[in-house]
Amino acid sequence: MQIVRDLGGYSLGRSDMVRRAMSKKKHSVMEQERKNFIYGIVDEDGNVEVPGCLRNGISEKAANEIFDQMMDFASYAFNKSHAAAYAVIGYQTAYLMHYYPVETIAAMVNSVMGISEKVAHYTKFAESLGIQVLPPNINESYSKFTVKGNSIRFGLAAIKNVGLNVVDGIVEARKSKGKFESLVDFINKIDLSTINKRAVESLIKAGAFDEFKIFRSKLLAVYEKLMDSVASDKKRNIDGQISLFGMADESIKAPEVKYPDIKEFAKNNLLSMEKEMTGLYISGHPLDEYEKSLKMMTSTTIETIFQSYEAIMDGLSDDEHLIQDNQRVILGGILAEVNQKVTRNNSIMAFLKLEDLTGVIEVVVFPKTLDKVRNLINLDSMVVINGRVSIKEDEEPKLICESIEPLEKVNSSKLYIRVDDLQKAKEMKPKLIEIVSEYKGDSALYVFTSKDRKNYRMPREMWVDLNTDVVLELKKVFGDDNVKVVE
Repeated sequence: MQIVRDLGGYSLGRSDMVRRAMSKKKHSVMEQERKNFIYGIVDEDGNVEVPGCLRNGISEKAANEIFDQMMDFASYAFNKSHAAAYAVIGYQTAYLMHYYPVETIAAMVNSVMGISEKVAHYTKFAESLGIQVLPPNINESYSKFTVKGNSIRFGLAAIKNVGLNVVDGIVEARKSKGKFESLVDFINKIDLSTINKRAVESLIKAGAFDEFKIFRSKLLAVYEKLMDSVASDKKRNIDGQISLFGMADESIKAPEVKYPDIKEFAKNNLLSMEKEMTGLYISGHPLDEYEKSLKMMTSTTIETIFQSYEAIMDGLSDDEHLIQDNQRVILGGILAEVNQKVTRNNSIMAFLKLEDLTGVIEVVVFPKTLDKVRNLINLDSMVVINGRVSIKEDEEPKLICESIEPLEKVNSSKLYIRVDDLQKAKEMKPKLIEIVSEYKGDSALYVFTSKDRKNYRMPREMWVDLNTDVVLELKKVFGDDNVKVVE
């Protein structure tokens, strides 16, 4: 930046701004600075803030050539040693990913343990490559994520309330006394001084005991009494205690357990437990059943927004396929976090975390909007959010909420009505509303205009139930050939 300061007459602060623009590959900012570098900056009162090259005796042609060199450098600003180091790491990573993909991804996950968003990112990446991430298992898991054949086994230390000391105690008991055969056997074999009830509860909720084929609801109902019972027995029968007849007392039996006759928790409850304990869904995702709904009711995904953000930060903002700052989008998913805060004006605004099948994004709900949507923003609610994307330097993308509606499971079948053009569709809309209002359901209704060959999806309140006479009624008005159901 010495050239900028010496030739252009920049201050230290302003030259550092040029340096940041170069490092972020912000070509638009650099082009603006070209003008300042050559001609300088004069304030409203005529005071020279930046002299510029011309005032310093450098020709316009020479100044442009110098700045062109800086622009070339800004396109990809790496020094040789930095580039060489990156090339070596890139080659090594590519080699490991090609020949040892399971081991490499397991190592990646272990490097970010404790950051649930990144763990979720790498587990999804693994699954996209056909590498299964197996749930935690009390007989197979260790503290970290480990490789098992072509799969990755979930690490116990990634479960909430289960520290390294607890995992070490579990592994030691497993090695010295054999695999656990049941929850009762586990509590008998484990050193109860190394594990507390909270850790056992967390292990049950995360699914670590699922291999025993007992409902988690039943395990949660009895584990505390079992631990109390075993602890009491061990106090009465100290290891090495000699019986009245001089023989070591080996007759201590595991307490018999009678599980209550109760049903398993609903699937969504089980998934919520997993998310609470591990930061991610393990045995499925609450949105799996809504995948078709999301495709129909949203305009993009969270992953696409983050990919656009990274591309823009790399100086590729001119790509027309990228989602830009302030662009309106429709996102759908589950509310993973809901926080409300009081503003300086004594109003309440909300900060949400929306999660879809591709990622998580923060959603900002300002007071006026919050008043309209307050009843829809509850933890674990399935929603569709209309809003504007906020993409700023050095900040992760956010969504500024404008409206929220429930995410509803839709029938995969669609009903199409063909008309000549959009004008004809507008003329027929009142009659269409009149008919479909009597047959509301979960199948999407589309109007197809034959002249410009475009589909227009009708609002959610105009969707229909195909198990009724709605198709028959519509054919009477629009004609047999103009009404079609597509599976």
